[in-house]
Amino acid sequence: MKEITGNIASPKGFTADGIHVGIKKRKLDLGWIVSECPSSVAYVQTTNKVKAAPLILNKRTIQTTGKIQAVIANSGIANACTGQKGMEDAISMQQQVSETLGINQDFICVASTGIIGQRLPMSKIKKGIQQLNKDGNANYFAKAILTTDLNTKTCVVTEKFGQTTVTMAGVAKGSGMIHPNMATMLAFITCDANISTETLQEALKTNIDKTFNQITIDGDTSTNDLVLVLSNGVANNKEILPNTKEFKTFCNMLEHVMRSLAIQIAKDGEGATKLIEVTVDKMPNEKSARMIAKTVVGSNLVKSAIYGEDPNWGRIFAAIGYTQSNFDINNVDILIEDIPVMIGSTPITFDAETMRNKLKNKDIHININMHQGNKSGTAWGCDLTYDYVKINAIYTT
Repeated sequence: MKEITGNIASPKGFTADGIHVGIKKRKLDLGWIVSECPSSVAYVQTTNKVKAAPLILNKRTIQTTGKIQAVIANSGIANACTGQKGMEDAISMQQQVSETLGINQDFICVASTGIIGQRLPMSKIKKGIQQLNKDGNANYFAKAILTTDLNTKTCVVTEKFGQTTVTMAGVAKGSGMIHPNMATMLAFITCDANISTETLQEALKTNIDKTFNQITIDGDTSTNDLVLVLSNGVANNKEILPNTKEFKTFCNMLEHVMRSLAIQIAKDGEGATKLIEVTVDKMPNEKSARMIAKTVVGSNLVKSAIYGEDPNWGRIFAAIGYTQSNFDINNVDILIEDIPVMIGSTPITFDAETMRNKLKNKDIHININMHQGNKSGTAWGCDLTYDYVKINAIYTT
């Protein structure tokens, strides 16, 4: 597998574009991804009981056809908690794309992100859809889905399947309200591999728990979280089937893209100055290892300590202790930036100056050894800063 420079339209048969239509004051706020033919599709969405209109519509759409050819996405307004009118607006976006591109309405997904409770400016959106270019600038799509993000998030890889090169690309947004469970913020992945919808869904299911579900910024789960994977088969490789070497290779590609996007999201957390990676080793199963890692990285006390460059290992140990999993707490090792601070659940003296210098790094690694098995899990998050509070205190004003 090779990681290359590219964008969401790098796989064969895909195009994308993004423009400014006036949902936001100045920045790009509307974009689409278009395939030259209907694509196999896999998706997961928020587990929040409050779901935005586009998610309800997408589930119905995908269940109807099992194929998707285009995605229309806006930022600035979430179209969540907007009642029947919000659903009508989502359907209207779908219809406008159908008319503009001349494709079946049931082959179109809709995504929205932004402020909850406001209606979309549909006259601006309809006009904007007509202005989007089928062969536009695909880099603009990555910008058009951003809200409080500081950076676009993209990953592109290629892999050989026999003599055929398959390309996969991912793009995501998200910097706050990130504590997903079977979903993330907005993430779109395109691929030109020949793979069925059922097999693609299995590949996504295989990878979601160890990638997007292992990031947390602030413990909040959004109403609009969505991961959507499209694969159009234009590469003309031999069909990828379950339980084969090719399926494993495909899953490795998907995991790489999803993990890269997940880390980029965590690194771009609202107000963040540091990425935190927590790895838990030697547990009886991966699920419990991942659970401990995510609990630690999600602790506001741990996040605050990392912001203050304070090696407060007691907060890490306390977070391990309240994890909802069964384990022995009496033989735990904790290392911060490879410096042991606890061995066998007993504090270890360490050089304070060396630790202070290590904690100035932008990427902070915490390693936890539980000595109770051979399985591992990793989670990602960011520090908790004054700027996080500032951003979210004035979000709608």
